[in-house]
Amino acid sequence: RDNSNGILNGHRNEPLTDKGRQQAKDVGKKMVQAGFTLSTGSPSNDSMALTAVYSSPLQRAHETAEIFVNALDTNDEPTRSTPQIKVEVLNDLIERDFGIMTGQPTSSIVEKCGMDHILATETINYFLDPPGAETFPDLIDRANRLLDNIQKMAEGEDSTITTSSSILLVTHGDFGKMIYAAYYKLHWEDVLKQFHFGNSEVLLLSKDSPPEKAHLFQTLQFNA
Repeated sequence: RDNSNGILNGHRNEPLTDKGRQQAKDVGKKMVQAGFTLSTGSPSNDSMALTAVYSSPLQRAHETAEIFVNALDTNDEPTRSTPQIKVEVLNDLIERDFGIMTGQPTSSIVEKCGMDHILATETINYFLDPPGAETFPDLIDRANRLLDNIQKMAEGEDSTITTSSSILLVTHGDFGKMIYAAYYKLHWEDVLKQFHFGNSEVLLLSKDSPPEKAHLFQTLQFNA
């Protein structure tokens, strides 16, 4: 809802709009067409079979994750009505805290932050350090913590994932870029200049896939 109205959402917990739901369904179909599935039973060595799906605690991301799971679930068992994988929340997947910019119109970024505190690209103006906001170095630290925690989970004896599992992380634009930067050890500023990580886009992060091959496909944006 905020995206379609040109509002900076951050931690605002707004639901998906009907267009947002349709957008997520379209991406789910593209994931199926690309060969992604949900893993059944024990962890799989198939890199396209997702063993777990993790989401931000914000409802727009959690609903998106559930739409993806429903799209990827083949549901071959006629007596089973629920997906074989349940979306789990990881709090570190939450969107960047926008501080005083939370709830402000995107058109006010330059006026409220000043050009000296903005990284301008062809598609978006990134505010860098307004009061109360997480900075991009803060987000890199959080992304590294998230990746470390996932690694520890995978190494645990009772975990549903292993170090060879493929998992799906459903997060938000600014933080999604910083996960990408942290995973490939890229500088955050270079990543912001590389591409615009929009709504319901999918990046494949893999030790066998270079960073320039991570962007699987793009979707139409509904942002104002």
